[in-house]
Amino acid sequence: MKKSEKKRTEAFDSSEELRRTFRKIRRHHGFIVGFLLLFSLCLLTATSLLFTPHDPYKMNPKASFQPPSWNHPFGTDDFGRDTFSRCMVGSQTALLVGLVSTSISLGFGLLLGLLAGLSSKWVDEIIMRLMDGLYAFPAILFAIALISVLGSDVKNATIAIGIARIPIFAREVRNSVRQVRIKNFAVAARAMGVSYPRQILFYYLPSILAPLTVLTSSSFAYTILSESGLSYLGLGSQPPFPSWGRLLMESQRFLTRAPWLSVFPGIMIAWAVLAFTLLGDGLRDIADPKI
Repeated sequence: MKKSEKKRTEAFDSSEELRRTFRKIRRHHGFIVGFLLLFSLCLLTATSLLFTPHDPYKMNPKASFQPPSWNHPFGTDDFGRDTFSRCMVGSQTALLVGLVSTSISLGFGLLLGLLAGLSSKWVDEIIMRLMDGLYAFPAILFAIALISVLGSDVKNATIAIGIARIPIFAREVRNSVRQVRIKNFAVAARAMGVSYPRQILFYYLPSILAPLTVLTSSSFAYTILSESGLSYLGLGSQPPFPSWGRLLMESQRFLTRAPWLSVFPGIMIAWAVLAFTLLGDGLRDIADPKI
């Protein structure tokens, strides 16, 4: 086959694969809903960086416990602060914690997973037994234990959640690398003396990209939920900075007097978790060649 014909064939295969992917996306309603939910959440967060309807930190005792209205869509709290503005600012905390914590898990998990998957058996055993030991502790309990040592702060909560999720990423990467390592193209690359960095960059990373993308999306949902739980326990975001979990904790004293103070932060948490969960499930289905 001539080079020009080969290039045309490769271009056709590539465009056909792209069209097939877009067809899957159009048919997957869950992915579309998740994407729209995430886009609207990111838009709300970006808006909060520039503008909020009211000052989220300004106290106005005369306006305390106002029910939802046009002026205060989510009502006001016991200090007269606008709950909608505080939920908007809380989205910054949620997405930032999700991004940083997931980056910690992904970075260290990828490194340890590649090392375990490409190294000798005893190195693999040592790394994976360490990961099993860390994974044996429930992530939220490990985070609470670590925060009790480091101190209650959103930064420490972010680090703790990120560390607790490392074993999940490491095991996923290690298993994927082990599967790729026995394939013909990987065996041929080793036989030809291709360096490990080139093998990782051109052979292993493209093969594990799909499962890592799905895991990263689901990890965002778990991280946001964990941060909200830790803030609810007083171990995450500290006053006066609002977070959704903190807003829930502060509102529990007023469930009968001002139930809206609990309802709307809970809706925000459900919004974010649902967005990333639907997105992750959609990415998994789209990446599956059998579907």
